[in-house]
Amino acid sequence: MMDPTQPRPAAGIAAPLLFTATMLFYLVTLTPFIDLSAVATSDAATTKSNAINQIVYLGLTAALWFTVFRSSARHLAARPRGILIMMLIWFGIVSALSAQPDLALKRVFLAMLTIVNGSALLLLPRSERQFAGMLALCCCVALALAYLGVALLPHVAVHQASEVREPMNAGLWRGHFAHKNAAAAAMVVISFVGLYLFGTGRRLVGGLMVLLAAVFLAQTGGKSAIAALPGILAIAWAFERWRAIRTPMVVLGIATFNILTIGCAMSPAMRDLVAGLGVDPTFTNRIDIWKIGATAALDRPLSGHGFQLFWQTDAMVHKGGAAAGWAYAAFNGHNAYLDMAITTGLPGLVLTLVLVVWLPLRAINRAEATANDPALTRLFVRIWLYGILAACVESLFFQSGSLIWFMLVVAIFGLHLQASAHEIRESANHPGEMEAAHA
Repeated sequence: MMDPTQPRPAAGIAAPLLFTATMLFYLVTLTPFIDLSAVATSDAATTKSNAINQIVYLGLTAALWFTVFRSSARHLAARPRGILIMMLIWFGIVSALSAQPDLALKRVFLAMLTIVNGSALLLLPRSERQFAGMLALCCCVALALAYLGVALLPHVAVHQASEVREPMNAGLWRGHFAHKNAAAAAMVVISFVGLYLFGTGRRLVGGLMVLLAAVFLAQTGGKSAIAALPGILAIAWAFERWRAIRTPMVVLGIATFNILTIGCAMSPAMRDLVAGLGVDPTFTNRIDIWKIGATAALDRPLSGHGFQLFWQTDAMVHKGGAAAGWAYAAFNGHNAYLDMAITTGLPGLVLTLVLVVWLPLRAINRAEATANDPALTRLFVRIWLYGILAACVESLFFQSGSLIWFMLVVAIFGLHLQASAHEIRESANHPGEMEAAHA
């Protein structure tokens, strides 16, 4: 029997529709099947704006907040709040001191909205069954659209030699996504969802999702994501079974990866060492970008250059020089940890590490002591591990339109709920339902 004294999550027809719309916003986007041969790639990002995208995003945000904060479970949203408040204050300070404070502060605002939205999303489903069903529906829509694009619209669903920026990707699948790497990362997440569904008794749909996602992933040519899928599953398996190695595994793993990658950008000896291991020491020509980024971080170690401001500003896009000149036009630093140091300084990097690494580690240990569904915890752990490790080669932290960042936020707050709330799984009226209730 459901305890009537416990807070109830958002209910009614609005909640599932809003959950589905939010997930599709990230899985499908408002601009699927972009023609990359027609995209202008030389303009600074500071001059680009998609008004429709922003209007829809703000509309979804308003609807999410209105729906969740009307429920008695609203106190569970965006917790723990202390770290978020400190991040908001620090990011605001460094942005106000930057060369373009208005743009930086706008990006801080949007980033914080995304974080709150990710936490609120988990309060919309009324049950585990509904959560799994909506998640499966959204992932299946994304898979179907991606495959239909390859079959029916190959000129915009498969990379072409006529593309302006990366013609070398010709022949690689991207589906409705803007780039093969975005498609590859999405397929990794969809595979995790499929495994979750398979492990909770939804074997047909779960197995089919994993198969289709794995096949598409192989066709994207995304080396990092292809290696990450089995790698993260193996790490998560060890992570779940040997509690004592969790913190060293995560902390040393992130530190080692960053020392090797950024070290290759700064040290010829490190490049020789990595090459001796049979690994490309340029990490697909990222070291030119990391060299610029590391120098920028050392220039302003405390305050940084302003939230999400350094790359693709007018000063960077039109800056040239020597063999590394092309790297000045990079869209980002291809390393989320380095980018946080560049744009928000070392204090901002530390606050980010607390949010994305330390708090989830603490929550996982606490979640195992509860009676909550371990399969759901396992899903969140896999997404979280993928996010924090992929961040070593991709800039995904606080990217408002990024599927991987949004899912990482969902996983972080999901782990917190698994640790500090409990699921009421059975009800006389709705068998199998669960609710988030403050422990």
